[in-house]
Amino acid sequence: METKDYLKDIQDIKQMMSKSSQFLSLSGLSGILAGIYALIGAYIANTILPSYNKLGGRLEQGALTLNEQEITIKLLLIAIAVIVLSIITGFVLSSSKAKKQGERLWNDSSKRLLINFGIPLNTGGIFALILLQKEYYGLIAPITLLFYGLGCVNASKHTFRDVRYLGLTLIVIGLFATYYTGYGLLFWALGFGVCHILYGSIMYFKYERN
Repeated sequence: METKDYLKDIQDIKQMMSKSSQFLSLSGLSGILAGIYALIGAYIANTILPSYNKLGGRLEQGALTLNEQEITIKLLLIAIAVIVLSIITGFVLSSSKAKKQGERLWNDSSKRLLINFGIPLNTGGIFALILLQKEYYGLIAPITLLFYGLGCVNASKHTFRDVRYLGLTLIVIGLFATYYTGYGLLFWALGFGVCHILYGSIMYFKYERN
């Protein structure tokens, strides 16, 4: 009996340490909605892109016309809208989940998560803006996929392990998108849309569904 009690105490201590070092209020439902936003954004972007540049093909450097500049601005606004909606949704649903669990959303584990996720993500965002300014459009989708994937892998040690597998999947998709640069929007929709819905659903059914 004493041995069983000791083992139970050890398990309880391990669970307490895991909760204190990991952010477990991440909402799987927010991942599903982020994927839906991405698919809607990709659909709208595909209707805006001219026929010769469908799916994120590459234009010759310095070849932008006034109309193409307007299209680029619209695509950038779509991407910003998807990001903002995803962030707001993630904050609201994760905050609700934290309250249900009797935890605070903003704590040491969530700070570590944001720092480790933010460094690759912000680096990739700046890199993508530089590519946009230099008119290397075919590389923007691969770069965002790769750096987002790296951010997920880097942050996964501070939250659910499923985030690591999401990151690795996005890295693989990003590498394919780098090779097949003419299909950037398709890979972008697959990575940010379909994969978010898939992994968000897995996380929801594993950790949130009662």
